[in-house]
Amino acid sequence: MLSFLGHRRACVAKQREREERIRSLPPEYHAPLSLDEERILSRPASEVIASVQAGTLLPTQVLLAYSKKALRAHAATNCLTEVLIAKAEGWAKTCNTEGPLAGMPVSLKDTVGFEGEDSCIGYSAWVGKPMQKDAAIVRLLKDAGAVPFVKTNIPITLLSFESANDVFGTTTNPHNKDYSPGGSTGGEAALLAYGGSRLGIGTDVAGSVRAPAHFSGVYSIKASMHRFLKTGNATSMPGQEGIPAVYSPMTRTLEDLETFWRAIFVMKPWKYDHSVLPIPWREIDLVHGKPIRWGVLWDDGVVAPSPACRRALETVVSELKSRGHEVVDIDPPNPYEGLKLGSQLLLAEGAKLSMRPIRWGESNDPGVRQARLMFAMPRFVKSLYAWYLRYIKKDEIYAGLIDGWYEKTTEQYLGLVAQREGYRERWFQKLRDEAFDFILTVPNALPATPHKGMKEGFRGCGYTFLWNILDYSAGVLPVTHVDKDLDALGKFAPRNTVERDMYKMYDANKMHGLPVGVQVVGKRLEEEKVLEGMKLIEGLLKDAGKWYSLLEPID
Repeated sequence: MLSFLGHRRACVAKQREREERIRSLPPEYHAPLSLDEERILSRPASEVIASVQAGTLLPTQVLLAYSKKALRAHAATNCLTEVLIAKAEGWAKTCNTEGPLAGMPVSLKDTVGFEGEDSCIGYSAWVGKPMQKDAAIVRLLKDAGAVPFVKTNIPITLLSFESANDVFGTTTNPHNKDYSPGGSTGGEAALLAYGGSRLGIGTDVAGSVRAPAHFSGVYSIKASMHRFLKTGNATSMPGQEGIPAVYSPMTRTLEDLETFWRAIFVMKPWKYDHSVLPIPWREIDLVHGKPIRWGVLWDDGVVAPSPACRRALETVVSELKSRGHEVVDIDPPNPYEGLKLGSQLLLAEGAKLSMRPIRWGESNDPGVRQARLMFAMPRFVKSLYAWYLRYIKKDEIYAGLIDGWYEKTTEQYLGLVAQREGYRERWFQKLRDEAFDFILTVPNALPATPHKGMKEGFRGCGYTFLWNILDYSAGVLPVTHVDKDLDALGKFAPRNTVERDMYKMYDANKMHGLPVGVQVVGKRLEEEKVLEGMKLIEGLLKDAGKWYSLLEPID
């Protein structure tokens, strides 16, 4: 009871603090957007930065415009956690107006550490325990002239494609309030999609920047390990290195994504963070080089892409082929094997670390709750269930997953790491032998998840998780929207329990208008090349009159 009372007090205190920080802002932050502010918001980040550098636009003007829009985004979607706007006013007045991000507001996932500010990531037990210093990424951004101004919502434990917790509440998708904007970087995706930010920072361990980009209609590239700054931030699983989380940018447009990546590397991030490899940004030319070879992964063997997601992938493949690109179906090393390996590595300690800070009575993500129950189930009970699935239900897919869901000894964990390296070697040989430049696939089998849908969908993350297991660079760009007439399901016979449960959530009528993206995958540490591949695809779609239209909310 004392634990529960402490939980409720912390939640109430944190929500009051957020409300007071918003309420106490000067009156101009609560006024309607002016025409000049609308113009600022409509300009690409590169133009805003250039204007600040030239002295024709003040950082405080830019901050005011984006703060007003961010507050409107929050009122519509509940996307913000720590509101740093009052502090950001001071940072804007003294920012480096010659830096590569001069005067540009940047939003960041709640995990990111700011001196004197909480990074509670939805755990009420961590409320009122501020970080002691700025994280490496915050120091770099400030030195580059950027103005961090808000932090954004996440799911408790960070292990979900939803973004809900008792401390800050549930974030909704700006396209449809009945659906999640994604997770775990869901608040960031909602804010970007609404237009309350152009440049954001998130993390990805199984799709946590790419699923939100897909769900919300924004852009991201998941970095490979050691390419992007990560030191000094909060995490729900300290020391988890089997499938390490990586920090990565998210943006409103593809042009903004390139601006952001380039600006960060101008600052030589390895001088701020010991974990970053000293690899400068590299120029990639896909136009004048050798012909590009694209491999297409249509189905991971676990959950077939929904009609909406398959249509988006077909659209991209069709445009590439019509322009003479070599596009072939790939027969890869078994993606299901990767899913089994990855799920065991990620939760090798039985999901205990991420659960430990949760207080009695505190809500947990429905998917994480299901996973934890599976891991906590006695082995003999689990074996009986797997036997039933395998021999009675003829479901080898789910039975094979359940077989491995138990807490590992050190020896077993090291054995899994060895298997992971062998799996990576097979993929390396496949891409080398068949000379693939990129892999194209869906970011998720379905568009956005309905709220609490991860109870059914927590096992269906293979299309993003695979590339974390392999440590490949992978980007997501929005391509189209769900169409209730084009994307109806029709007759469908699920092949396994995972697919059956995922498709319980698919309804083209209810999902009508939700964004649908495509995933572009490169090899390890090929972020620059992935960006160029995304640019090529978006250019072809634009030339064909199939340009994705960004959400433009009416305030």
